[in-house]
This record gives sequence, C-alpha cells and structure tokens, in this order.
Amino acid sequence: MTASSEPVVPSPLEPAAPSASVGGCRLTELVATCDRLLQPALFKDYGPNGLQVEGRAHVRKLVSGVTASRALIEAAIAAEADAILVHHGLFWRGQDGRVTGWMKQRLALLLRHDISLIAYHLPLDAHPELGNNAQLGLQLGFAPLADAGWGRFGEQQLGFLGEVAPCGGSELAARVELVLGRPPTLVDPGTRIIRRVAWCSGGAQGYFEAAIAAGADAFLTGEISEPQAHLARECGVAFLACGHHATERYGAPALGARLALQLGLQHEFIEIDNPA
Repeated sequence: MTASSEPVVPSPLEPAAPSASVGGCRLTELVATCDRLLQPALFKDYGPNGLQVEGRAHVRKLVSGVTASRALIEAAIAAEADAILVHHGLFWRGQDGRVTGWMKQRLALLLRHDISLIAYHLPLDAHPELGNNAQLGLQLGFAPLADAGWGRFGEQQLGFLGEVAPCGGSELAARVELVLGRPPTLVDPGTRIIRRVAWCSGGAQGYFEAAIAAGADAFLTGEISEPQAHLARECGVAFLACGHHATERYGAPALGARLALQLGLQHEFIEIDNPA
C-alpha cells in the first residue's frame, strides 16, 4: 500500500489533465466489473452502492481509499486519478440531502476535476476474498476453519469465523497492535484459551452476541459500546475493539489491485490517517 497521510493539495485547484499513458477502460466497464465481483443487489445497505458521482468516461488511473473525505479527494487530484474507489461514500440513508458545507466542498472538487466516485459498503465487507473481513483475517494470520473456509455468522452473513494458534487475550491484542499499528481496546475475562476467533470490521459491536452463539473465544471489530464489556465478562469471550478505520483499510486496495490487473488500470491506494 502507498501511504499518504499528508496529501499534497494543489493551489489553486484546477482540473488535472488525464494521464498521458495508454490503456485503461471505460467507466461503465469499471463499474460493471465491480458489480459482478461484489454483487451489491444481494445486500440491504445504508446507502447506494456503485457509481455515486460520474466523472470522465475513460479511466486510466484509479485511486482507492477508505472514506470519500476531502483529504482523499484532494490527494487523488494530485495523483491525477480519473476515479476514486472507497468503502465509505458520500451518501447515506437518512442524511440531510442539502448540498452545503462539507458536502458542497467534496462534490465541487469531484465535479470540477471530472473524477468519478465509486463506493461499496457492505458488499466490500462481505466479499470472501477481496473484502475487508477476508483481508483483515489474512493480515492477522487467522486460518480458515478446517474443511469450511471462512465461517460466516450474523445478519447478512457479514461476520467471519476462523482459527488462531492457542493464545490468551493479551497475546491476541499484541498481534493486532503489531499488524494494525494501534493498540486495541481489550476486554478479556481471562477464563479460556482463544482458539476460534470471530470478527466483523467497522462498527459491528452489535454482532457480539451472534459471535458468542457461533462458538467464538474472541471477537474483533472496530468499536465497542458500553454493553459489550459486560457481555464479555459474563460470557467469558474476549472483545477487542481495533479501530473502525484500522479494520476497514484492506478491502479497497485489494479490490483496486484486482481491477487494475483485470482492466489494465493504474492503481494507487492512498491512506488518510484516522484515529477512529
């Protein structure tokens, strides 16, 4: 992955010329390929998946990132991207639909520079190979369940199950810190050896009870709410809150790399640091 936590912001921001390199694909082909891979129609989601903002018709360079923040958009402009692929797009169910303030600023940058924004939320969490959860499991060294691959649990089967070499909660937390670069919040009852792990990236603390029912010894997600600490202690299952952003920064670059290989695109993942 290419890190760029302090993106270069052009001044003034003027439309960047498309890359002079040959190759690439049509925007419609890029979106159709994403849809075939991720099958968004199978999911009940919190916002629209797929093309959210339409830019130029031909895509040579794709930038991937976690969230369609202004910082990512500005970094993509500096990188001369034709399209941006993210997990967290601009539009969500129930939000204020007025184009003012931060929404105006982000949309103005995309439209001025003719850059497309493509976003996949739950479909990018769930993909068995390229998704946030599958990639997080690989990063953390989890193993698929014997003869079953990644087990699944929870609403819309978004949660993943795997195995880890027997360890305690503090050992697992140390592994998470080493891989993700930040210490997790750990609630460890210390009553069992951890062998089976369950995880679901982002704000999936509500999946904890389903993970317990699936036989997990530990559950990893991005965030923790007050009730989960009590459930962990009472049920004897360790809970690790590893960071919403930190657990969801592997799916977009994996998908972007696959698209680049399949469609002849240039691809760059840009990491915008986020403590959450």
